[in-house]
Amino acid sequence: MSDNTATPPAWSRLHHRRLREIYRSAGWPCQDQIEVELLAAGLVERRTSDGLHDSLRVTDAGIARLAQVFASNKAARSPHETLVEQVATAMGRAGRLAWRGLVLRVALPRALLVGEPDAEKLVAEPPARMNPLWDDLSEAAATTDHAWCMACPDVFSIRHSSVEAYLQPVVHEIKVNRADLLGDLKKPAKRAAYLGMAGACWYVLGQDAKGRPIGAPDEIPPECGVMLVEQGVLRVAREAPRRAMERLPFHVWMALAKAGPAWREDEAAQQPL
Repeated sequence: MSDNTATPPAWSRLHHRRLREIYRSAGWPCQDQIEVELLAAGLVERRTSDGLHDSLRVTDAGIARLAQVFASNKAARSPHETLVEQVATAMGRAGRLAWRGLVLRVALPRALLVGEPDAEKLVAEPPARMNPLWDDLSEAAATTDHAWCMACPDVFSIRHSSVEAYLQPVVHEIKVNRADLLGDLKKPAKRAAYLGMAGACWYVLGQDAKGRPIGAPDEIPPECGVMLVEQGVLRVAREAPRRAMERLPFHVWMALAKAGPAWREDEAAQQPL
């Protein structure tokens, strides 16, 4: 005798994303496999308006499922990931477009990359054209005293502006461990890369197990700003020096477009279905 009972699908991120989109939108149906499985499981139900148009509504069981997913995701985040998300969200609320985990190619003086004596002064007082990242790629490739390196800022953001000269790119480097912070401060090339790709660079310092900041503002080089976390709120401890950036080169725009800005769970805009 065959058993016709349908086997519940293994819930994937696609299922949870669709469920979240239906909850946050007008509920227009897509009529695909994901939607069928959500309907069959009772997480979503159909409604007909005017006897003509169907729409979808998340059921109480679907709401409970979403709550479980949100709680699981929150518990799985490391302190570093949590603070990165907090900074990216703060940039979004400030009217900026933010990227997490972005990888950008930066050209730095070879003296910095090989650790030559007195090379660190290039970070504090960079020459006007220290970083060919913002120049033509062919020009950078022909420069013999520079070499390419890969920079991975925790949060990279630009203003939401249609005028390229007003973008004001900013880098936020997040630290939640003191040993990691002290090791990072010994890498002038990394700091120079951040200063080369943005008009301002911030260090965001988390707290230790006793709720104390992992570092003091005066430990951070003066060319960078400092933010501290106090009772879960970001506070500016020292402003970051700012310099104008005329434009973003084409290859940086391509990297930004490919990665896509960070998306916030609490974003007010409805997602299209």
